[in-house]
Amino acid sequence: MKRIAFFCALFTSNLAFAQQPGYEIKVTFKPFTNQYIYLGHYEGKQLPVIDSSLLNDKSEAIFKGSKNLGGGVYLIGYPNKKGYFEFLVGKDQYFSIQADSSNPQDVNFKNSPDNDLLKNYQHFMSVNGKKIDSAKKLLSSARSAKDSSRLNSIITKKNKEIKDYRLGIMKKYPDATLSFLLKLLREPEIPPASEQPGGKYDSLYVYKFFKSHFWDGINFYDDRLIRTPIFENKLDKYFEQLVYPNPDSVNKEIDWMLGYASVTPENEKFLLLKFTNRYLVMKYMWEDAVFVHLYEKYFAQKTYPWLTEKGMKTIQDRAYNLMANILGNPAPDIDLPDTTGKNITLYNLSSPYTIVLIWDPTCSHCKEIVPKVDSLYKNTWKTEGVKVFALAKETDGNKKDWMTFIHQHHLEDWSNVYYSKADEKSRIDSGVPGYSQLYDVLSFPTLYLLDKDKRIIAKKLSFEQINDVLQEKIKNHQ
Repeated sequence: MKRIAFFCALFTSNLAFAQQPGYEIKVTFKPFTNQYIYLGHYEGKQLPVIDSSLLNDKSEAIFKGSKNLGGGVYLIGYPNKKGYFEFLVGKDQYFSIQADSSNPQDVNFKNSPDNDLLKNYQHFMSVNGKKIDSAKKLLSSARSAKDSSRLNSIITKKNKEIKDYRLGIMKKYPDATLSFLLKLLREPEIPPASEQPGGKYDSLYVYKFFKSHFWDGINFYDDRLIRTPIFENKLDKYFEQLVYPNPDSVNKEIDWMLGYASVTPENEKFLLLKFTNRYLVMKYMWEDAVFVHLYEKYFAQKTYPWLTEKGMKTIQDRAYNLMANILGNPAPDIDLPDTTGKNITLYNLSSPYTIVLIWDPTCSHCKEIVPKVDSLYKNTWKTEGVKVFALAKETDGNKKDWMTFIHQHHLEDWSNVYYSKADEKSRIDSGVPGYSQLYDVLSFPTLYLLDKDKRIIAKKLSFEQINDVLQEKIKNHQ
């Protein structure tokens, strides 16, 4: 849906209740007649439609309900759903809107102080924004230092005027929707170095100050947060740029946010879905511990009216597959027959580093990759004392296929074990997780790198990436 910009910045609305219950929004939207228009709102990066209304012969329609709308940035969608304009819903929920698709920037309101304040702000930003843009354009082609200085002064002056104008709004209208939005848009200003001991920052001061003040004035139980296009982007920036990338740090941030958000079911739902979807598909190996933490603390012993049985099963199954192979934890032991039929175990293999390779002898990709892994082993890893523990999982082939591949490619120097369908069925029937679950095998081949104590150093990487990690570990221990 093409966005028809209504703001110079992004905005949302006030939580305060209207003076009378429910809402009634009268819309005149020319030139459309006898067609449906749509009422929706932001929900993070999504735009759910919550109602529709038929325009009459005079281009008039009414959206109404007996319960108050949650505060936020709302939209009126065009009849063809290919465009929309935005407006605010806040304390006053009985108001009128006049719009014309021929001039979508000029939307007018009656009995809506929130939107009136916003329009004034929009006008101010438009006028001063154009002056700043003009000065920047001239600055790029300035011919003298004097011209550059003059233009920079204009830009600095206008930016200060904008800052002061915003501060004035927040001071004069502390409970207004616009004030809430300006707080959400605002980022911490680092105190000048001259105010620090010795007149300079220490190495981490700027980072610590910025992070600790990033959410100043924002309450995670305020449901206006989720009905704005600002909050989710701000949340992404916080986790991507300011939170230290390890599970303890991420889990700590998630817990304090959800602690406050749990006061408001809508916010709790939004954040739980946000975090669960984010860590369901991991970007980094250590994120397995984050997903397991989410499951154990927020799903294992709890139910939610919005979570379907299918959704819960997806979360539960993924968590169970990750629990036994969290990065840094000991790998699950493996006890299976080798090429002679004698059972051997992973933990009886003594080595400073162990490569666990889980593969399928009938898999075409495995037939390409396994010999390359062996080449690395023979040319590099073996001299460093690294050993390979290779588990072949029976799928469409059989034990003979496995033995043939081993002999053809001279893999006898590895610890080779065979995981038959019968062995897997026996484990599952006995209530013991199969090795596919314990090692979260979603594709073949799957590789793990273990240290001397069989703790997981790296997992589910390509053999080239495993080699990079291994060489770095060996280098650091020399």
